[in-house]
This record gives sequence, structure tokens and C-alpha cells, in this order.
Amino acid sequence: MNRNRIPSALLVALLGTVAIVGCKKKEEAAPVATTPPPATTPAPATPAPAATAQVTSVDLGNAVGADMKVATPATTFAKNDTIYASIGTSTSDPAASVPAKLGVKWTHVDSNQTVNEETRDINATGTGNTEFHIAKPDGWPTGKYKVEVSLDGNVVQTREFEVK
Repeated sequence: MNRNRIPSALLVALLGTVAIVGCKKKEEAAPVATTPPPATTPAPATPAPAATAQVTSVDLGNAVGADMKVATPATTFAKNDTIYASIGTSTSDPAASVPAKLGVKWTHVDSNQTVNEETRDINATGTGNTEFHIAKPDGWPTGKYKVEVSLDGNVVQTREFEVK
């Protein structure tokens, strides 16, 4: 019987080992190192477009008020009149001050001669008016004339008038 005892003891030890191994909790796999997803940066905000200036009106007359507006618009003038051009401007952002170059070119159309050409640097803010004028003490030749208004070097409006 002694012979059976050792194998039985061996069998019990073997079964105990298997039982312990079978009941043992499975070890969790070690976490795999992952790189964090790249941080999403918000798209840069689109900057607001820069404010712009534009010419909104051109009125001709023989007098202007303190507001630089033509008192009575006209297209026909007397030989001795001083001829005024009141140029209305505005900005796309009423609170912005927009530097601009405003110019006028006065031409006697009949002779194709430039009477006067002038530019001014302005700071347009909201709405406003700028006045230009021409005068000739000995009188204007009769005929057709025009004034070209430019903003930053580009002709933006033209007005024709006549001296009788």
C-alpha cells in the first residue's frame, strides 16, 4: 500500500497545483504606450477686413457752406464763378479712420486742356465732405468742362459742367 500512497500524494499535490493555477487571476496586460492625439488648435480667426474709404457723391456749385457741402448744386456756371466740387466720402467702418489720397482733375473738354489738378491726403472717418475749387479772375472760357475725382490714384467719379 505504501506504493499507492506516494502516487496518491503526488496526485493530490499535482491536482492542488493545477487548481491553484486555474484559480489564479489572469494578469492584466501592461498598458500599451500611446501617444496622445494631437491637440486640435482652433483655426486662426480670420481678421476683419481693413476698413476702406469710398467716394459717395460729387456735387458742383458756386458756393459751399461750413460743412463743405455745395449750397446749390449746378452744372452751368458764369464766366467769373468760382467752381466748387464737394466730394462726399464714407468709410466701411464708421469708427475707423482711413488714410486716403483724394484728387481732382479739372479739364476744359473743348480744348482738351487740364485746367487744374490737385490731390490731398485725407483721413476719412465715417461720412464727410472735402471741398476743391477752381477760380479764374479774368473769367473762364466758355465751353464744356469736366472734373474727374480720384481716390488713391483711381478715377472713381466724373462730372461734366458748362461755362456760358
